[in-house]
Amino acid sequence: MPAPAGWRYKPRRALWDNKAVRAGALILLLALCGLVILALVREQTGTEGFLVGLGLAVLPVPLLVAAFRWMDRVEPKPWKNLVFAFSWGACAATLMAIIANGYATEWLLSSVDLAQRPEADKWGATFVAPVVEETGKAAAVLLLYLFRRRDFNNTVDGVVIAGITATGFAFTENILYLGNAFATDLSFGHEGVPAATVATFFMRVLMSPFAHPLFTTMTGLGFGIAATLAPRRKVLRVLIPLAGLLTAMVLHSVWNGSASLSPLAFLAVYALFMVPVFGALTWLAIWSRQNELRTIRTFLPAYQIAGWLTPPEPLALSSMRARGIARDVARRTGGPAAARTVAEYISFATSLAFLRQRAHNGTAGPDFTAREQELLHHLWTRKHIAQPSLTQASATLPRPYAPPPAWNAGWPQGPGQYR
Repeated sequence: MPAPAGWRYKPRRALWDNKAVRAGALILLLALCGLVILALVREQTGTEGFLVGLGLAVLPVPLLVAAFRWMDRVEPKPWKNLVFAFSWGACAATLMAIIANGYATEWLLSSVDLAQRPEADKWGATFVAPVVEETGKAAAVLLLYLFRRRDFNNTVDGVVIAGITATGFAFTENILYLGNAFATDLSFGHEGVPAATVATFFMRVLMSPFAHPLFTTMTGLGFGIAATLAPRRKVLRVLIPLAGLLTAMVLHSVWNGSASLSPLAFLAVYALFMVPVFGALTWLAIWSRQNELRTIRTFLPAYQIAGWLTPPEPLALSSMRARGIARDVARRTGGPAAARTVAEYISFATSLAFLRQRAHNGTAGPDFTAREQELLHHLWTRKHIAQPSLTQASATLPRPYAPPPAWNAGWPQGPGQYR
């Protein structure tokens, strides 16, 4: 029987191609990992120890998340990506680490000439745990790098995703360590100050809350650099993330190994090695954020010349201070809805600048034109509210606006179609 006129065969999509199915499966996986982690930690620490550990472990989390969110303020990542990263670190990566580290310790006791379990634990912490834990955390960065490439474009993106993942991992691990310390204090019947709990809190929460994020941001840095490379550089796009992961493992191994040294040697490693590395990463974070603002200042003038933006906007959009002033101006004149519109306008303009940079560097995907037109349309529908606020905000900046001598090829078509 012939097919009806105009009929076209549409192949049936596999169930796994459905985004809702993939998201549901991922949520289910993380929820199951979370329940298993909850049961394992509670079994080891007891209910009271778990509650104490949870209450103490949560203290550094807002500070760490706020630090990475500050770094990410120029082009904030979708909250879904950050929630996934934190959940993966707190649930999936931690479960992988607990299971693998347990098997590794048993294997060391049975296969290597180690006299006592503490010695096996020391070997496992120094040589096995860094490999297992950093691989588990790197999986979240890899998944977002592969499946959320639109939101993963530079080193800042990699560092933020890796840092949030590691913060989730450290949160769950701290519950375990602090809960076990509290259970130890209870078992010895200590009265007054719980010595083991206080010592563990000082070491893990006060002295080194940045340890896990520091290690894993090396992996994120590798993926972030790879994201800036042209597609033709396939070997480097594989080797650089692997080098970042290896660096994370080495840093983690040095840190864990130093815990078995004398107190003086541990403090020497902390002061002479870990603190300088942390300082270098902090400098890199600040530099990367300023570099993002320079990118906006360099690539948005093309759209200003083509008529999409007003002359003051590239300057205002490349200043965090001016952005805040623009939102405040809109809030005073039009209420929260206007401030929200200005924030959306800023976000779309920032994405547009980075998209243009990727096109200039040859790393934009085949959907560049469609994505550019989509972002321009979003700007055009919000310009009547956002542009006056940004113009007023730009007047508060100390330096006059002067467009850089940027490239002038391939400017986007003017905004006439949206008039």
